[in-house]
Amino acid sequence: MSTSLFPTSWRPAPAALLPANPAIYDGPRLATWAAMAYLTFITVRSLIHLLLPDGGAQSIASIDVHVVGGSNIVAMFGQWGAMQLLLAGLLWVLLLRWRGLTPLVLLVFAIEPACAACPGISSPSRRWARPGRGAELVGFPRPRAAAVDVALSRRDKELAGGKQRVW
Repeated sequence: MSTSLFPTSWRPAPAALLPANPAIYDGPRLATWAAMAYLTFITVRSLIHLLLPDGGAQSIASIDVHVVGGSNIVAMFGQWGAMQLLLAGLLWVLLLRWRGLTPLVLLVFAIEPACAACPGISSPSRRWARPGRGAELVGFPRPRAAAVDVALSRRDKELAGGKQRVW
């Protein structure tokens, strides 16, 4: 693992998404720390959806579950939590066992909110936005894309030859 906190060059290297040796990550430590911090957030959020009696629907999102079909709302929150926990578990394995796949994990973080927003955008009912939708579409994609850029940034030395190169 690189000892630098920040990248030495900001030019992305797409080949870093699937490195030849996935056990070694030679990128900036900031990318790994950011991935672990966000993955901890995802894990806690999915456990909340799974373990709270209402799945967080009423207690967090203020959705009335004491209506006709309220149990379906709670079930959907629980299913969402289960799927997110499966994704988080897989990403923890990739991040802890194969550190070289850190850029790929960060790319998943950047793409996942757009995939989650697609059903809401294409649904016929546009009367209310689901909780958190505004943050996913406006606030979070930029920092996530920046994290992927940091993780894909090149190192000082070229892979072939090991010569110092100034960008």
